[in-house]
Amino acid sequence: MVTPTALAPPFEHRNLKIPAAGVTLTGDLTIPENARGVVIFAHGSGSGRMSPRNRSVAAWLHNARLATLLVDLVTPGEETLDTDLLGARLAAITDWVSVHPDARDLHVGYFGAGTGAAAALVAAALRPQVVRAVVSRGGRAELAGAALGRVTAPTLFIAGSRDSTVIELNRLARHELTHAPVSLLQVVPGATHLFEEAGMLEMLGDLACNWFEHFLGGPGMALVARARS
Repeated sequence: MVTPTALAPPFEHRNLKIPAAGVTLTGDLTIPENARGVVIFAHGSGSGRMSPRNRSVAAWLHNARLATLLVDLVTPGEETLDTDLLGARLAAITDWVSVHPDARDLHVGYFGAGTGAAAALVAAALRPQVVRAVVSRGGRAELAGAALGRVTAPTLFIAGSRDSTVIELNRLARHELTHAPVSLLQVVPGATHLFEEAGMLEMLGDLACNWFEHFLGGPGMALVARARS
């Protein structure tokens, strides 16, 4: 388990303006000292970079020396559930990270929540040489459709035990990940869709940290046997 510890203050870029597939999006980049990778967040519909849950997970990742980029995938006043469009924007954001002077040397992962998980998987299929790991929290991964068969990044699905619909949808989506070398569905006992219960966000953060630490900071072979079982 990753336990928060006293670290040097992270290096932060707030309210960055990021060009992405014809629009300009706003993001917050946070880089801990000696960062081992960068995790880009893809938020669900109705959510964004100010989401308390995603910021809680981001803080957990910082304590594991993982940088984060929380970015709004839609512009103010815009509403869309077009996962292909959001995935294309996320892929463009990934290209931007790949040349940013403070992040270009970091391995890239995605954390997708709700419908944002589908966007993350679409983008992972678009950037197979760059994206090294994906984590989905309560994600509607099945909305990624045919892109699932092109994902090559190790993928972790996290769902609450009391979120039966998402569990089943994640099982179906995982079955479609025919080219991902490693995938795992982790069901968290007692958790609902939003992980609102006491201690559940910490458990979620711990699971995400472990996945990203293995697949962004190293080859990740310690999880391969477990994930294939």
